[in-house]
Amino acid sequence: LVLLSPLLLVIAVLVKLTSPGPVLFRQQRMSLDGTLFEMYKFRSMRADAEAETGAVFACAGDPRRTAVGTFLRRTSLDELPQLLNILKGQMSFVGPRPERPVFVEQFRDKVQRYMLRHRVKCGLTGWAQVNGWRGNTSIEKRIEYDLYYIENWSLLLDVKILILTLFRGFGQK
Repeated sequence: LVLLSPLLLVIAVLVKLTSPGPVLFRQQRMSLDGTLFEMYKFRSMRADAEAETGAVFACAGDPRRTAVGTFLRRTSLDELPQLLNILKGQMSFVGPRPERPVFVEQFRDKVQRYMLRHRVKCGLTGWAQVNGWRGNTSIEKRIEYDLYYIENWSLLLDVKILILTLFRGFGQK
């Protein structure tokens, strides 16, 4: 966090100067054993983004995004405040991405073995993400990759995912 603080400050200023609303976006997510926590991100959408629609996944060309937010999401820089969640012990560097409780309720009945992903702490990055299954992609494929990670966990796999995140994670389509 200390090393990244100049970058975090620049991003915070850009978010604040280019759109009204808070710099950080806080949202309840689910992690290990169904524990709820408040996850942080740099705000990349209008402050009232879900006022009319309720909980929906962001999509390509989402009109709710701000100009700076589009860049932040494309580069995954909007995720950097989750380092605070890691510091607080709510997240890990590597693990399945945390999901919103409303989506967990939808997926638990539709996707076989979905709840197994909550056997480990959620992460900033994961096996599914470095293999292209992030955001509004196939939930079945994300679960397949999340479960592969859980069943094959090792320190070496975590290191591999962290290295791949640097090369594939930022700016990956």
